[in-house]
Amino acid sequence: MTTSTRTTVHRIATDSPADTRGLVQLIESNALDPATVVAVFGKTEGNGCVNDFTRGYATERLQNLFASHIGSDAARRIAMVMSGGTEGVISPHLTVICRERSAQPSAVDTQALAVGVARTPELAAHDIGRRAQIQAVATATAQALQQAGIDDPDDVHYVQVKCPLLTSQKIREAQTTGHAVATTDTYKSMGYSRGASALGVAVALGEIEAERAQDETVLEDMNCFSAVASASAGSELDYCEVIVIGNTLSASGDLYARHAVMQDAIDAEAVRQALAADAPGDRVVQLFAKAEADPSGEIRGRRHTMINDSDINHTRHARAVVGGVIAALAGDPTVYVSGGAEHQGPSGGGVIAAILSRG
Repeated sequence: MTTSTRTTVHRIATDSPADTRGLVQLIESNALDPATVVAVFGKTEGNGCVNDFTRGYATERLQNLFASHIGSDAARRIAMVMSGGTEGVISPHLTVICRERSAQPSAVDTQALAVGVARTPELAAHDIGRRAQIQAVATATAQALQQAGIDDPDDVHYVQVKCPLLTSQKIREAQTTGHAVATTDTYKSMGYSRGASALGVAVALGEIEAERAQDETVLEDMNCFSAVASASAGSELDYCEVIVIGNTLSASGDLYARHAVMQDAIDAEAVRQALAADAPGDRVVQLFAKAEADPSGEIRGRRHTMINDSDINHTRHARAVVGGVIAALAGDPTVYVSGGAEHQGPSGGGVIAAILSRG
């Protein structure tokens, strides 16, 4: 009998970055097999900046839990994407993605959700935010595409990259060995890393030519971007995790993905496009989005003050705004919104992706 790949998605509320009780309940009730988990997205209530240790804390708790069920080696192969910052109405939660072989044949003319994961080698501090990172992410994205069984880039609706950042220690070690880093500002390094990661996705999907993605492109040529990339930087890893989400005829199951591109932080129409189901009765399982304070300082011709706030980082403002827009239209604040959209959609905007279930 011909088998297919079947992907399932579980959205689990959390009470703290350490809370795994909801996940444990699913495992103990046999509603979720830990051996099938390929990726976990999390929103934790930290500040989402360089010193947001809720990301690493949540990752450690999850890896320990999975290790107790499937062993340490298998647990480390699960892609962990913890994104700090639940400003506004965004509700802390986990999104657990499982993939298994299914005896159910794929529909002849209906695409279903497919997920592929890959990771880059560890990145040296002087490679973060530069062409070496772009190339590494492009290679990993191609590997994830192959694993997902997606042949056409048009069938890709979301690519999540979890990437490293520069700490003062990494900067010091690089300089001691005679290497210059992209920036000595640790907060800015998050933008460099996100931007280089997004450009790597764009290269892999053919959204831009590889020749355009150079060191000097990062955070400079904002006309180079991916319409489906979302990157989140953190200090808890030294490599990039890449998760490709899309649709393919070789997959089975009730789930499928859609996406749209928000032109700015209040682009409700793009959210509606992503939420638009294929048929009546289909329901939204999860939403993923990028958020950015428009670097022009304006939204639709009106001045905003997000970039000028010295007390609260602009990425935190942006997450609150975009999270509020999406939650209002979806009717649920349990959404994954990541701040900082450098080269992730048009300047000031970003991808909005949805996973839906057929009724």
